[in-house]
Amino acid sequence: MIEWSEQHLMIRDAVRRFIDEEIVPNLEELEHGDMPPYDILKKLFQTFGMDEMARSRFKGQMAAAKEAEKNGSAGAKKEKKVGGRGDAAAMQLIPIIELCRYCPGMVTAMGVSVGLTSAAIMSKGTIEQKERWALDLMTFDKVGAWATTEPGSGSDAFGSMKSTAVDNGDGTYTLNGNKTFITNGPYADTIVFICKLDEPGVDPKDRKIMNFVLEKGTKGLEQTKPMRKMGLHSSPTGELFLSDVVVSKDHLLGGKPVERAKSGAKDTFSMERSGVAAMALGMIERCLELSIKYAKERVQFGKPIGEFQLIQDKLARMEVARVNVQNMVFRTIEGAELGRGITFAEASAMKLYSARAAVEVAMEAVQIYGGNGYMSEYLVEQLARDAKVLQIYAGTDEIQISAIARDLLTRD
Repeated sequence: MIEWSEQHLMIRDAVRRFIDEEIVPNLEELEHGDMPPYDILKKLFQTFGMDEMARSRFKGQMAAAKEAEKNGSAGAKKEKKVGGRGDAAAMQLIPIIELCRYCPGMVTAMGVSVGLTSAAIMSKGTIEQKERWALDLMTFDKVGAWATTEPGSGSDAFGSMKSTAVDNGDGTYTLNGNKTFITNGPYADTIVFICKLDEPGVDPKDRKIMNFVLEKGTKGLEQTKPMRKMGLHSSPTGELFLSDVVVSKDHLLGGKPVERAKSGAKDTFSMERSGVAAMALGMIERCLELSIKYAKERVQFGKPIGEFQLIQDKLARMEVARVNVQNMVFRTIEGAELGRGITFAEASAMKLYSARAAVEVAMEAVQIYGGNGYMSEYLVEQLARDAKVLQIYAGTDEIQISAIARDLLTRD
């Protein structure tokens, strides 16, 4: 794939109109006020039929899962990777790209709910659990949160995990723990809470991983108000505190703990990391557009600053970054069309490069704007703050480098 098709461009233009009408007028309140993004995101899903497409897809998945179970399979068979899905992948990525031109935080809020949380339930849950919780997340009728990170864990999310589940022996579990930096945490209706089974005599780092689904209002569950942070203000982030939360076994995804190696986190991180390229592309495109416009209009020393070679160098480097990241996005779409996914190392490489490119381009846009770029009146200031988190969440740059290098060193 070397360019967007006419159909893709039509969808892109429609999404841009929605953003101009629904998001741009509310950008100040989303960024600096108390306006959560969820009503606008729900309207986005309804406007473009994303909720109905999710219902149709879910119906097909459930029919296949029930058929597999009926035929004696232990559960739903893993969906085979087949080709012909390039358009579907493009339709998922285009809204991400376009939203990130103005409001990257909304993409994070949407992706964690519709992507990570529902994906965890769909990949690990029983048929009953999927029907109970996943569909409402996929259609954005409910807001989801995926709770892994803890105050002392950081990049070593599982090795340092202290949240626990105690098997009470009567079909219930008691959960305790503290999660932080949880996207959608303050408002989530459905939470996938990841912890470790309390196994006496077993080293904590080797204990089994447990994935529980919790619902807002559960006794002993506290969802804090949104945290203040550097960027992504339109994506509410909070902490979760669990104090002797008792849940029945039907809240344990799959009905059993899983070994750490089979926790599914790699698949989740791969999806999240490859999505960062689409986010970065939207930010890069917008920063470049704004920088070109400003370079033509801003006059210093008697001529537009775009005529100065140093400014031209910045613009040229921005364009190189835009082309490279766009090609990574096209690679994802082309892979879906051919039925060939990307590896964990490839996803890490995409995230590493695109995140760094987005930060560099956004900071150069601020530099081109000079003092104006440092003012929140100009969008480049917000995009520079928002871009930085791409180098941190879903694994820091340092973690990406390690993942890529390990893959290279283990190849024959």
